Amino acid sequence: MINVFQPSLGNEELEAIKKVFESNWLGKGKLTAQFEENFAQHLGISKSLVRSTNCCSEGLFNSMKIFDIKPYDEVIIPTISFVGAANAVLANGSKLVFCDVDKRSLNVRLEDIEKVVTPKTKAILLIHFGGIACEIEEIVKFAKERNIWVIEDSACGVASKYKGKSLGTFGDMGMFSFDAMKILVAGDGSILCFNNEELANKAEKIMYFGLESKSGYSNTVDKKWWAFDVSCAGHRAIMNDITAAMALEQLKKLPSFIARRKEINDFYNKELSEVSWLDLPPVVSDEYKSSYYFYWIQCRNDKRDDLAHYLRENGIYTTFRYYPLHLVKYYGCKEHFENAEWASNHTLCIPVHQSLSDNDVTYIVEKIKSFDK
Repeated sequence: MINVFQPSLGNEELEAIKKVFESNWLGKGKLTAQFEENFAQHLGISKSLVRSTNCCSEGLFNSMKIFDIKPYDEVIIPTISFVGAANAVLANGSKLVFCDVDKRSLNVRLEDIEKVVTPKTKAILLIHFGGIACEIEEIVKFAKERNIWVIEDSACGVASKYKGKSLGTFGDMGMFSFDAMKILVAGDGSILCFNNEELANKAEKIMYFGLESKSGYSNTVDKKWWAFDVSCAGHRAIMNDITAAMALEQLKKLPSFIARRKEINDFYNKELSEVSWLDLPPVVSDEYKSSYYFYWIQCRNDKRDDLAHYLRENGIYTTFRYYPLHLVKYYGCKEHFENAEWASNHTLCIPVHQSLSDNDVTYIVEKIKSFDK
């Protein structure tokens, strides 16, 4: 089966993990700190604004505490979004407010947010679909004028930029994912970034028991290294040197991963543009740099499900990401969002990852073209 997502791991990652085992220090240590520094350089921001955690979902859940979002506050989320974002809001006891998206790009627009914003809106938690920037500048400007926090879920945009600036660094907080289905894979793990050190420091305390002073090997300069103080009821959500060792090697390979994904993206654009019953991802200007996390096609007819089954029968796995959250009964939304619902019935994400061979990509295109619509 040709997978939608697939990691690219090699001997370099194995050797890096072996060295961690040999060091006898498996927890959060020097390699984790090194990865934070290297990823900050990758983003083009100061290391002081970056913190690591064990997964991107921790960033979503902790964002509620970092920004002191209360139960009576409203948080806006595009309905085409990751389930963890909605769960984070509800777990905090806050009011979840969905909005629609553009039906072609599947990205939230300012006009979608304006329709649902109220005086109770405390934060906007958005994604950049497939690694292509949403209207982030306009949304941030709008939010700042109203003292609304902007939280960027940039799990899809590990190497994405807009006007030369990394996605995830426009808002008040951004987060990146390194789980098994992402581009840069470390088994799990995440980087969080902030627009000021105060927020970064607050996040660090929340994610490690609220400790003001670290005990153990990381604090050997203290005369009583076993002593500590606590400033908040934090929990434990940290990255470790095993995942950091993998992540450091993957970060070195990231430019080649993105280059290969772009090749596949461009090949799909060229070959599938000939298919009269398909729409392809919208063309964006040179101001945008994508991570090419998704490649999606949209059937102009009602045969999307038939196409998905046909491709699976021929050894090609496809999916739709992300299922509209307002349609999930648990969330209790009674609104209808026309664009998201149309996209949900017509959109299919096809394989795009750096492990695909030229033969794989050609085969995928041939099977889509041969589908009897």
